[in-house]
Amino acid sequence: MNLNAYKMDGLGNDFVILDQRFNEIILTKEQIIKICSRSFIGCDQLIIINSSEVNDGDLIFYNSDGSESSACGNGTRCVAYLISEENNKKEINLRTKSGILNSKILDRNLVETVIGVARTDWKEIPISHKIDTKNLNLRIEDKNKNEYFGGTAVNVGNPHTIFFVDRLENYNLSEIGPSLEKNKLFPDRCNITLAEIENSKKIFVKVWERGAGLTKACGSAACATAFASKINGFTKNEVDIAFELGNLSISINKNNSIKMKGAVSNIKSIEIKL
Repeated sequence: MNLNAYKMDGLGNDFVILDQRFNEIILTKEQIIKICSRSFIGCDQLIIINSSEVNDGDLIFYNSDGSESSACGNGTRCVAYLISEENNKKEINLRTKSGILNSKILDRNLVETVIGVARTDWKEIPISHKIDTKNLNLRIEDKNKNEYFGGTAVNVGNPHTIFFVDRLENYNLSEIGPSLEKNKLFPDRCNITLAEIENSKKIFVKVWERGAGLTKACGSAACATAFASKINGFTKNEVDIAFELGNLSISINKNNSIKMKGAVSNIKSIEIKL
C-alpha cells in the first residue's frame, strides 16, 4: 500500500499527516506504530484529516505507540497551516475529540490557536479519586536522589501534570516520565512536564508525552504549564514557554481560555510504502 502524506513540525514536535477528506484510509494499530517509528518514517504523532460539512476538517491524533489522543496543540496548528495554504483562508476551524479549535494564520509559518478553557477539577483531569489538583504531592527524584513532592494537574483537552523545579538539568525525565505517566492516580495516563521558571515572562520546559515519550515540544503542555504557573502565582496571563528549538507564546483570558502562538515548519510531501 502506497500513501501520500505530509510531514510537518511545530518546534520539532513532528507529525505525519494523512489527508482522507477525499480518499478513505484504514490503518491498523501496527501500521500506525510502523509509520511513527524512527526506523521507518518517524514522528511523535500521526494525524488523520477527515472531511467535515461544518468545519475545515475533523482530526484524529495517534501517538507513536498506536494509542489515540484527544488533542494535540502543535498538530492542530500544523494542519491549520496546511489547509490554509490549500484554500488561502486565514482562519481555520478544526474539530478534535476535545472540541472545535479555531486557528488564525498571522504570518508566514506563524499560527495562533485557541485551545479552550483549562480544567482543574479532579474528575475532569481525570484522577482516580478526589484530591487537590494544585498539589498532587507526587514524589520525583533528581539525579542526586534528592526528593521533591508536588505536581499540578491541568486538563487542556488532554491531561497534564506539571512539576516546577529549580533546575531542569538536575532531573532525568526519561526515567521520571514513564512511571508517572502510568501512575495509578491517572486512569487515562498523563503527560508529564518539568518546568523551570526563568522569570515572570518565561518558563523552560521538558515534556514526556503519554504514548509518545520525550518530545522536543508539546503545544498542550505549554498551555497547561502556563495555566499551572498562573494559578500557583509564578506568572500572570501572558508567558513564553521555551522548548529546545523555540518558544510558544501563551495567553490566558479572564475566562481561563488559553491561546497559543508559535511557528510551524514548511510542508513536506512524502510517500509512505507500507
